[in-house]
Amino acid sequence: MPRAVVILGVALTGCFSVYGQAPATSSPGQNVSGAAAPLRLTLSDALARARANSQTLLAANTAALLAHEDRVQARAALLPSLSGLSQFIYTEPNGTPSGVFVSNDGPHVYNDQLLVHGDIFAPSKRADYQLSIAAEAVAQAKAEVAARGLNATVVQLYYAMVVAQRKYVNAQQSLQEATQFADLTQKQEQGGEVAHADVVKAQIQLEQRRRDEQDAELALEKARISFAVLLFPNFRQDYSVVDDLEQTVPLPAFPEVQTLAARNNPDIRAAEALVRQENFDVASARSALLPSLSFDYFFGINANEFAINNADHMRNLGSAAQAQLTIPLWNWGAVRSRIRQAELRRRQAQVDLGFTQRELLANLNSFYLEAGSASAQLASLRHSLDLAQESVRLTLLQYQAGEATALEVVDAQSTLRQARNAYDDGMVRYRVAIANLQTLTGAF
Repeated sequence: MPRAVVILGVALTGCFSVYGQAPATSSPGQNVSGAAAPLRLTLSDALARARANSQTLLAANTAALLAHEDRVQARAALLPSLSGLSQFIYTEPNGTPSGVFVSNDGPHVYNDQLLVHGDIFAPSKRADYQLSIAAEAVAQAKAEVAARGLNATVVQLYYAMVVAQRKYVNAQQSLQEATQFADLTQKQEQGGEVAHADVVKAQIQLEQRRRDEQDAELALEKARISFAVLLFPNFRQDYSVVDDLEQTVPLPAFPEVQTLAARNNPDIRAAEALVRQENFDVASARSALLPSLSFDYFFGINANEFAINNADHMRNLGSAAQAQLTIPLWNWGAVRSRIRQAELRRRQAQVDLGFTQRELLANLNSFYLEAGSASAQLASLRHSLDLAQESVRLTLLQYQAGEATALEVVDAQSTLRQARNAYDDGMVRYRVAIANLQTLTGAF
């Protein structure tokens, strides 16, 4: 059997052994296999792991590094270069000084030289260097966009797992309350205080709460699996996250947020750098219409014998220099076509910059309104939770006193369950809204 098939079979066997466990045996601090979680992550830990393992961020950072190397190479092309040449040319003798090839200087020619080449006037290379600087700025801004997008994704997945843990605890608490009420109805039925219908109603609620607990546990494990893909280079589930939802980040005033976005938005930086890049691309294309001037300096030996002095005691070691002026005359419109292409790309980059600026303003207002609304509702959700808890307490007292029905108790407990989950969802909504806002402004 091929080795790859064996490995795949082992991996699938491991997966089946994990998912074959009964989900009711695990808890929020355990993975699906029931093993205790040794790794406990804070949000900063999760962010660091995601940055180290994110393929998207790695690709963006690699693109920025490649753009930096392009700039280094473009700068080096502007500077003089030094190279060496060691060469021996053999030509078949025929009795003449040059040999059978008249273009050669003899049967034996030795070249051992150093060559310095430089450009005195090279507008194309200078424009390409400026273009590479702008391209590096674009790549760096896009890497920052990818990093901020990754942060927002990590925050969403992190708090999705936190709220799944909370909802699992809420489901367990609701199950405990439903169990207590079912026991209460059974005792009161035995004492002849309530009808059997109350017991039936309590049992129906109890079964529903058991299903709710199973669903909450499943949601927690699914959130753990989804988050693990982003956190670890190898798939693992033996971890948990720290619940820090109560540590809310204050929302700054809108003028401060506007200032941060205007000063520190990578999308705008990338669009502006792209316009600069296209400007230099136009300059580079136009430079092909201009002449260029370069020089070469040679020092070494170019002789029929490998020696500093020949047989007549004349020096073979020396130097030579040359300069060349290249003037473009005709290329069948290829340069003009390239100039038109560069101008079209520049026009599109300018349009994209305007759209990016409008989109930033729209997203800034939208994200800020979302964060403000989520923040404003937290107090209301907390108050609703307190009222729901008090309603359950009072309704149970009324039921025990014969002044309330079982349906009212079940309704109050269901309302409490919903209020708990709504409060947790509200806190997560606020943290995610802050993370989305920080993709535009940076940390605050």
